[in-house]
Amino acid sequence: MLRIKNLEAGYGPLKVLRKVSLHIDPGEIVTVIGANGAGKTTLLKTVSGLLAPRGGEILFERNTIRKVSAERIVSLGCSLVPEGRQLFAPMTVRENLILGACVQYRRRRHGEVTEDMDRVFGLFPRLREREDQLAGTLSGGEQQMLAIGRALLSRPRMLLLDEPSMGLAPRMVREIFTHIMHLRKEFGLTILLVEQNARGALGVADRGYVLETGRMVLQGPSGELLSNKNVQRAYLGWSSEESA
Repeated sequence: MLRIKNLEAGYGPLKVLRKVSLHIDPGEIVTVIGANGAGKTTLLKTVSGLLAPRGGEILFERNTIRKVSAERIVSLGCSLVPEGRQLFAPMTVRENLILGACVQYRRRRHGEVTEDMDRVFGLFPRLREREDQLAGTLSGGEQQMLAIGRALLSRPRMLLLDEPSMGLAPRMVREIFTHIMHLRKEFGLTILLVEQNARGALGVADRGYVLETGRMVLQGPSGELLSNKNVQRAYLGWSSEESA
């Protein structure tokens, strides 16, 4: 569904991504883990059209999206849930969700928007309880649910999730990762998950990539990465003695 080959990107004179390649097949959950500053968010910004690549190729469903606008990429079926949620705080939960449905409204699919809203409320019942509440007054976990729900209103086939567990309490982190698995099961989504929480991300993903200073240094099934001593030492907080 998504193919990236030798991708390069950065900001001004700063080169962040260096010859990055990865692929995601339909129905997969694939995670990219790495330390803060490794280039994970830059990767998602480039795929979603928010940042122009400097080299390489990006194919979504075999169509190049390297020079395609962010709006067009959403309309093609690939939506980003950004780092930090980036909600419209003075607007209500329902109003934020409606903004996510702009593609559907332009296509005059009002009935589908109502159907999708009900599906989001079914996935996140707390949003239904708070649909008239201002987004800025929600808890961190509720805001993350709203950010995911807003992306779902565009009817994506692929969801890009940027650090969904950031700043959340451990109980809410577990809940968010459970919801990510449900997104594949209930919505049929393919998911690219970028996370610093390597343990949680590898726990829900089929495969993973390790990004270090803008380069992919490891890849493989999640179980193999979880048992890799270098990954354990660098990202899981385990020593070689503990994993022996």
